[in-house]
Amino acid sequence: MTDRISISGIEVFARHGVYAEEAAGQTFVVDVELEVDLDRAGRSDDLEDTVDYGRLAELVHRTVAEERWKLIERVARRVADVALEDERVTAVEVTIHKPEAPLPIPHGDVSVTIRRSR
Repeated sequence: MTDRISISGIEVFARHGVYAEEAAGQTFVVDVELEVDLDRAGRSDDLEDTVDYGRLAELVHRTVAEERWKLIERVARRVADVALEDERVTAVEVTIHKPEAPLPIPHGDVSVTIRRSR
């Protein structure tokens, strides 16, 4: 299947990290791409026939903001789990960006990307 729904740039202030200074929190940016059959929604023009990306964005934001993990790999896995709760989603790709990661050198971004499917 090649149908996709993408949400990019979900900004979340959260407290994920290994180091004590990360406990104060920092900004994370989340990208989610779903594989889902959009044929029925394209024919019906009914929100009930597709994944409500507004609701999903809220769930992703809440998951990243309210949970607390050491690794962004774990954060990505949790976001994938949330997306796959909708039975219509056959696969999901999640990227977690951590632009404020505590690296010893100047950098633009650190991110991890995972893909999970049924």
